[in-house]
Amino acid sequence: MKFKADQTTQKLRGGYYTPKPLADYVTSWVCAINPEHIAEPSCGDGVFLQSIAEKTLNKDVQVTAYELFDVEAEKARSRAAESGLNNFQVNEGDFLDWANIALLEKAHPFDAVVGNPPFIRYQFLEKEFQLNTERVFQTLGLKFTKHTNAWVPFILASISLLRPGGRLGMVIPSEIVHVLHAQSLRTYLGTECSKVVIIDPQEIWFEGTLQGAVIIMAEKKMDFHEPTQGVAIESVRGFDFLETDPNQLFENAVGINGETVAGKWTKALFSPEDLAFYNDICRHDDVHVYSEIATVDVGIVTGANKFFLIDDETVKQHKLHKYVHPMFGRSEHCKGVIYDEAQHQSNKDSGNPTNFLLLENELDTYPENVKHYIAQGEQEDLHKRYKCRIRKPWYKVPSVYATTIGMLKRCHDAPRLISNQISAYTTDTAYRIRPLGNIDPDTLVYCFINPITAISAELNGRYYGGGVLELVPSEIEKLWLPIPDGVDTQLALLDEEIRTLPMEEVLRRNGYRVLQHIGLTEQDVERLVQIWSGFRDRRQRK
Repeated sequence: MKFKADQTTQKLRGGYYTPKPLADYVTSWVCAINPEHIAEPSCGDGVFLQSIAEKTLNKDVQVTAYELFDVEAEKARSRAAESGLNNFQVNEGDFLDWANIALLEKAHPFDAVVGNPPFIRYQFLEKEFQLNTERVFQTLGLKFTKHTNAWVPFILASISLLRPGGRLGMVIPSEIVHVLHAQSLRTYLGTECSKVVIIDPQEIWFEGTLQGAVIIMAEKKMDFHEPTQGVAIESVRGFDFLETDPNQLFENAVGINGETVAGKWTKALFSPEDLAFYNDICRHDDVHVYSEIATVDVGIVTGANKFFLIDDETVKQHKLHKYVHPMFGRSEHCKGVIYDEAQHQSNKDSGNPTNFLLLENELDTYPENVKHYIAQGEQEDLHKRYKCRIRKPWYKVPSVYATTIGMLKRCHDAPRLISNQISAYTTDTAYRIRPLGNIDPDTLVYCFINPITAISAELNGRYYGGGVLELVPSEIEKLWLPIPDGVDTQLALLDEEIRTLPMEEVLRRNGYRVLQHIGLTEQDVERLVQIWSGFRDRRQRK
């Protein structure tokens, strides 16, 4: 968990200023409809106000801006005046405070909205701003989650306050495409807008941050019954796109409708031809939704991993041999798909914390060495941590069991299942997997490594700074997994390949060994691998 005290001032105020060329591009697009009233909900130092002055054809355009910090608001006023805006107002305060009143009045005062809303997690907002955030969702009848970020209600309110046919152009986090907390926003945009285009760069636009950013261009429907053209994602490399006409880019972008608009927008990253190819394979009788063939449960939640996950030296020092069991929970603990005695011993030799401490009895039943170790934990206030203090005794961890298959929560390239051949425990950095019916565990582990499953992981997962892919149980349950008859489960071969070959080659080889049994050719598998590579490279911003 990240705490407010640990965050930089820049992060807490969400201040990542937009480069002028990007602001110009976005502003050119919204000004193409000759707006009479433009809003800038978080104007910072006023870069978008300057762009409006330079790009609008209507020099008397009314501009209403908001800025929380007085120093920045004064900078914005000076910049707007120096740029030649004649009719502008920079309001000091929270845009959402004003917006909530306008939303209740069902007002539509703006022809266009531009800007770069703050990137601030809900948990880091002051109480007043948290309440304003929640009110936006409540007024619009949308599902709210405390995992949201300030930019989400800013866009929700801005779209609602647009007149029919109005335009919104903003620079926002790239996570709009995939994170769960933005689902209400994606749904709302799909309902309210005739078309949404995302300009998706390969590069990081903001220096000193791992946060990927995109441009969103959204045009509001003229009326509720107008059909939507869906969502389009235009991938760009470098800044050559700034030389193109934004209106032409918007018009030429081909949107994807249906499930893409209703859920995550990752399918809009496909070309129409590749999407049809992928969907056709997923409809094969031997390609299953994960939830039909296996269950997934979180690993053991200790509340104090440092105390419960220990290396051999700690076991020896405190004479805890009778109370420890093998465990793994990180990618470096198992680089292949087999966790056996050899891998476990290798981890021990490397000094990794390979022992799970299982204490199930009352304190007075243990010898002095165990009591001393427990007392050391209490001296560090471990018993006061939330997960520890809500159980009695605090050192008795619940839900301790092992499964024949494990799965790491995060991965760099593609997710994999792990054949847990020594019944090792896993922490909550991994999942516990159980096959359903008569599916052989090793067959499930083997068939999981293929480009169809890898692509579906990219579509359903989420990723953060640095490009690490993460899957939560509800996302794992949506993965597509081929389990065809006739597959020769060569688990040892696959384990060796994963340890020694690039993931592209592993998916190519094992993908064909699995997918040939549903009629795919080597060329088909190669096409799937290339599709997956594109998704992976985008996530990692290669």
